[in-house]
Amino acid sequence: MRDSLQALCLCCILGLAFPLPLQKSRANDTGSQDSETYGGVEPLGAPNRCEDEEGFDAATLDENGVMNFFKGDFVWKGGVSSAEYLSASYPGIRGPIDAACRIHSRHKLDVHNKVFLFKDSSAWMYSGGMLQDGYPKPIHELFPGIPDKLDAAVECPAGECLHDSILFFKDQEVYAFDLSTGKVQNQRWGPIPSYTAAMRCTAAMRWFERYYCFHKTKFYRFTPVTGELQSAHALDARDYFIRCPGRGHGTEAKKNATIMSIMDRCSNRSFDAFISDDLDRIYAIRGDIYFSLHTYLDGWHAWPLRDAWKDLGGPINAAFYWDHKMYFIQGSQVYIYKADQSYTLIEGYPKPLQEELGIQDDNLDAAFSCPGSSLLYFIKGNKLRSVDLLNPMGTQSLKQTIPHTHIDAATCTSLGVFLFDGPVYYKYQDPAQLATATELPEPHSISKDFMKCVE
Repeated sequence: MRDSLQALCLCCILGLAFPLPLQKSRANDTGSQDSETYGGVEPLGAPNRCEDEEGFDAATLDENGVMNFFKGDFVWKGGVSSAEYLSASYPGIRGPIDAACRIHSRHKLDVHNKVFLFKDSSAWMYSGGMLQDGYPKPIHELFPGIPDKLDAAVECPAGECLHDSILFFKDQEVYAFDLSTGKVQNQRWGPIPSYTAAMRCTAAMRWFERYYCFHKTKFYRFTPVTGELQSAHALDARDYFIRCPGRGHGTEAKKNATIMSIMDRCSNRSFDAFISDDLDRIYAIRGDIYFSLHTYLDGWHAWPLRDAWKDLGGPINAAFYWDHKMYFIQGSQVYIYKADQSYTLIEGYPKPLQEELGIQDDNLDAAFSCPGSSLLYFIKGNKLRSVDLLNPMGTQSLKQTIPHTHIDAATCTSLGVFLFDGPVYYKYQDPAQLATATELPEPHSISKDFMKCVE
C-alpha cells in the first residue's frame, strides 16, 4: 500500500537520485517562480503561436513530462521554447498530425510512457525521441474499434478511468479504449454533455490529473469518465499553457507575496498534511492548496483543495488514509472521501470527530495510520495517543509523551513514521520507537527530499 510514497521516501532516506535532477522549476512549472516569456522568434515557415488563432493540431506531454504542441511540420516543447521541426523530434512522420498522447499502462510495459502520434489511418510510437521498430502501424490493428482520421486523443490511467485507457475523439463522439482488455468500453459515450460542434476537441491533453479539451486557441476542462465540462467558460491557451507577451493569468495573486509563498513549494513554509492512497497518489497540503508529489515528472503546480476534494477548504489539522478512504480532520469535524476515479465526499459528512472516531481533542496537530494496521495515531502538543479504527468507540491508549513540542503533519509508510515540523522532517522506525523516544532524531529538509527543491 502506498508504494509510490514509500519509494519516494526511500529515495530521500538513501540519498538516491530521481530520474531528473533536483530543480525549482521545469518547462511546465507554473508555480510562483517568474518564467521566461516566449519571444515569438521562430524558424522559417513556422507559424507564430501567439498570433495564430487556429491553435494546434495536437498536444501531449512527452515521456519526460514536457508539454508538446504540434502544428503542421513543427512542434513546440514547453511553454517558452521556439518551434522545432517535427521530423527532428519525431523522425519518420510529416505533419500535420491528427492527434497525440502519452500512454500510461502499468500492465503493458511495452507501451507504458511511450508517445503515440496519429495521422490518417496510422499510428507512430516513440520512446526517447526514437521511432520504435515496426511502426507506423494501422490504428485499427493497435486499437480495434477506433476510427481513422482522429481529432484528438488523451491517456486516462486507472484511478481516473476505471482501467488504464485512451480516450479518442472524432467529431462529436468519444471512444474509451481499455488497454487491459483491448476493447472499446461502452463503444461510445455519445455526444458529451454540453459538448457542441463549436468546441469540438481538436486537441486534448492530461496534465496533473486534469483533462483539457482544446478547440483552436480555446480550452475547457472536462471529467474523463462522464465528459462533464468543469469550466463555465472557455479560456485561452495563450493565457495558461503558452507564454506570450502581454498575456497570462493570476496577475493579482502574483502581487501578493504571502499568496505566492504559499503556492511556492520551495518557500519552506510548513505543510498541514502529507497523505497518499492505494492508487499511489501522493499529496502535500498547505492551507487551501495542495501539491501532487506523484506527478513531479510533469512539473509542479499549486491547486485549490476543493478541486480534488469537493467542499473541503483549508487549513486542515490532520489527514490520513485507511480502508480506501481519505480522512480530513478540521477542528472538531472530520470529512471522509471515498478514493476511486475521483475523491467523493461520503453522504452525511462532515461529522463531529468524537462521534465518528471517539476523539475528544479538538484542533489536533497531526494524525497517521500505518500500512496493514487499523490503529490511528493522533498527536496534540507533545502527546501521542491511538485508537483502533475497527472499534473507534473503544478504549483509547494512554497518552504518551514524545520529544516534539510541536509538529505540523505526520505520515506513515512501510519505511517508518515521518513527522513534519516547519521546514524539516524527522523519521522513526515505527510508532513504538516514536512513543519511547527521548531525543529528537536528525532533521532532514522537506523542500529537498519531498518537494525536490534546490537549496
